[in-house]
Amino acid sequence: MRRISAFRWASLALAGVLLAATGLLLWGSTYVHNTVRSQLAEQQIYFPPAAAFAHPVAGTEITPSMIPSVSQYAGQQMLTGQQAEAYANNFIAVHLTEIGGGKTYSQLSAAAIAQPNNVKLAGQVATVFKGTTLRSMLLNAYGWWKVSQLLYIAAIVALALGGLALIGSVFGFVAGRETRHTTGAPAIENIPAKVA
Repeated sequence: MRRISAFRWASLALAGVLLAATGLLLWGSTYVHNTVRSQLAEQQIYFPPAAAFAHPVAGTEITPSMIPSVSQYAGQQMLTGQQAEAYANNFIAVHLTEIGGGKTYSQLSAAAIAQPNNVKLAGQVATVFKGTTLRSMLLNAYGWWKVSQLLYIAAIVALALGGLALIGSVFGFVAGRETRHTTGAPAIENIPAKVA
């Protein structure tokens, strides 16, 4: 009987821990979500307008490869992690490839060091550095946005498990009381302690 009662109390304690974890996970998810959104909003980055996607041409601001992922956000301000990821990987990265001829910043920088008088190459290095830095920042925002989504999913799972544990413990207590009443056995709480 004591083992059953201990199990019920442990189940109730587990429910409490899981429900408290739900609150913390939701708080964490909301905090990260709002922080990413506000930091992106401060940057005032807008996707090109819909008209720019009407006739994409290689070598211009919009290329055909950008249509599937970037055009869905045409004219919108970047406020979400998904938008940041699309802009970083399908807009900035395309332009960086065009500017650097497919070379990375480190490759262009090494070439510029070897050719210190090459002004055109130095300009490419500066532009690719800025673009790579912005792309990195946007992908960082996307990563944290994903963390907020994972925290939210974990909160839902913790809530579901906590609810099940709570329901199980409540049913256990109710079933235990009904068993004591039908068998005539006194409740454990009502048994007087022996006096020494």
